Amino acid sequence: MPTSESAVPWGERWEAAREWPLTLAAVAFLGAYAWPILNPSLVAPWPTVCHLFAWLAWGLFAVDLVVRLVMAADRRSFLRDNLLDLAVVALPLLRPLRLLRLVTLLAVLNRHAGHSLRGRVVVYVVGATSLVMVVASLAILDAERGRPGSTIESFGDAVWWSFTTVTTVGYGDRFPVTVQGRAVAVGLMLAGIALLGVVTATFASWLVERVREAGEDSEAVTRRDLTMLTAEVARLRAVLEARAVSESADRAGSEA
Repeated sequence: MPTSESAVPWGERWEAAREWPLTLAAVAFLGAYAWPILNPSLVAPWPTVCHLFAWLAWGLFAVDLVVRLVMAADRRSFLRDNLLDLAVVALPLLRPLRLLRLVTLLAVLNRHAGHSLRGRVVVYVVGATSLVMVVASLAILDAERGRPGSTIESFGDAVWWSFTTVTTVGYGDRFPVTVQGRAVAVGLMLAGIALLGVVTATFASWLVERVREAGEDSEAVTRRDLTMLTAEVARLRAVLEARAVSESADRAGSEA
């Protein structure tokens, strides 16, 4: 008997319905956050419009957090398990982290990644890394541009810095000088370490699978050769037995 919508708990309906609206809110926040940074000469009223969209997105995330907190059976455990959500709502410094809600888009790509665990890992790694680098580039440019001693003055500088940081290369030609910029750098460094670990593990898994497949192919060839050799030995044995019987019959005939 099908379950009516009214029979589904309200909390479950909220959880099922919240992801796409929050993802769209994060996309809107990305545009509102990035546009003034990429175009610092933006004229009125567009900076105000961007700030309005950013605050509307913040409001949606705040409402979502409050609703889930009210629905939680153990609110203390809920807050302990959702410290990042609480931080990005409470601390303006961490507002760019709201863009990480875009990671939910990776679930859509994941449906097209096949059934291979490695395929899903690659989708998540590539998607999450690209997203983190874009967010870090925007955040570092916003924090560093125009500051005394800054070496990051354009989006190209920011992207180059993100590449060298997330890959743990760190040339040192671009570096943050502000507290906010250094906080972004620490987060990107940790992301780079995690990325390196995932890439290494994925490559090791691929290598082990290739070795295993090569071993299976070799075993299959060996089994085939053994089967052919066994059949050949059986054929030779039959020939020898037939010859022995024939020779015995010839000797018996000559003796008679």
